Amino acid sequence: MANPLDTAEPGTAAVAARLDRLPVTRTHRRATVAVGLGLFFEFYEVFLTGTISAVLVSEFKLSKAALPPLLASTFLGMFFGALLLGRLADRFGRRGAFLLNLALYSFFSLLGAFSGNAIMLLITRFFAGVGLGAEPPLADTYLTDLLPARKRGKLIAWAYTLAFCGVPVVGFLAKGLTEGSFLGIAGWRWLFVIGALGAGVVFLLRRGLPESPRWLHSVGRTQEAETVIRGLEAEAGQTPAAEPVPAPAPAGKPVRKAAPIRDLFGPTYRRRTIMMTVFHVLQTIGYYGFGTMVPLVLAAKGYPVSQSLLFTALTFLGYPVGSALSLPLVERLERKHLVIGSVLAMAVFGLAFGLANSIALAIVFGFIYTAISNVFSNAYHIYQAEIFPTALRSTASSGTYSISRLASGVMPFVLVPLLDSSGATTLFVVIGAALVLVALDIALLGPRTTGRSVENVAGEG
Repeated sequence: MANPLDTAEPGTAAVAARLDRLPVTRTHRRATVAVGLGLFFEFYEVFLTGTISAVLVSEFKLSKAALPPLLASTFLGMFFGALLLGRLADRFGRRGAFLLNLALYSFFSLLGAFSGNAIMLLITRFFAGVGLGAEPPLADTYLTDLLPARKRGKLIAWAYTLAFCGVPVVGFLAKGLTEGSFLGIAGWRWLFVIGALGAGVVFLLRRGLPESPRWLHSVGRTQEAETVIRGLEAEAGQTPAAEPVPAPAPAGKPVRKAAPIRDLFGPTYRRRTIMMTVFHVLQTIGYYGFGTMVPLVLAAKGYPVSQSLLFTALTFLGYPVGSALSLPLVERLERKHLVIGSVLAMAVFGLAFGLANSIALAIVFGFIYTAISNVFSNAYHIYQAEIFPTALRSTASSGTYSISRLASGVMPFVLVPLLDSSGATTLFVVIGAALVLVALDIALLGPRTTGRSVENVAGEG
């Protein structure tokens, strides 16, 4: 079925064909690195507050009741950020939204370093979260728009492999810096400064990236789209397609606005919107639920803190290792099937971890789970942006992804009581059941995408 959102502008198929036939150019590689570095600080931030939570409790004399709101504030900010900035990317462009989210995060992370009390830290964490909230779906959207179809999955997986290095980095930095001070400033404050300055560097790198030519074309800015595409073709040593250059829009004629959100709930895309909404609620229970609950599960089983820290360190190293494992898979296997297979493997090894009766088995099963979970993570980040049309790609990816941020904030209030009342085995049975439902959701409702033009995937409805 023809897709009204991606065929409204004459020449859309030609634009897609020219972008998809390109080899990987210098601009493609630069975009992959710049996006990966931005994601690096997204993961850095997600794991930062939880990693130094014990330090913050001591610094600000927090009660048990005061810590959860502080930890949840970043996720709550991410929820609103994903909703807001994701929509802005469809209305005003991917590049502008990218720069805005980094500017917000960098400013409020730096401000948070100077927090004099828990209230100020909570507020700055919330607004830093707003800046970071749309980072993964914006990254998925921009790279999906820009990269050629046959290399899209592998390059996005490279961006996330770079990004996941932020997890062990924050772990080792937290261990090294929180034990003292530097230049008379407490170590935990330097962690926020490092995040802010790093994001500022990424901001400068991204300023040199081109706007998405697919998005430019979708809103009627055809001359600008042509300029970007010709630049990519020149880099690749290709002769531009023998087609007339689109004429500039008549003076005073407004460009088209982003497609209305209601189109996501119309007959063409309703099924996919529902699929990804259900997906993000359930995958959060498995992916983030495991990482959040593991230290508490080990403590509940009576393992000493030193062994728990060893497990945490090995788990953190598993993030980039697991992401690297996805590189040879994301283009060789159908991504829909890779999401399904990896999430079912997560269910198996998560349950094995819950049943483990020694720290050695817990480390083995936990590391395997973490590695597989990042094959899953890369596959779904690629997948979620491929299945929606250009005019609504960012809105759909960010909007459904925002639900996972909200679920992440709520989850500890559900899973911790479950662990306390029913034990580790029951907890991981629940997590495993959620992951099985994720597999069924994608199997029944998801289209195939690997190696296909995003216009063709979106046009299936």
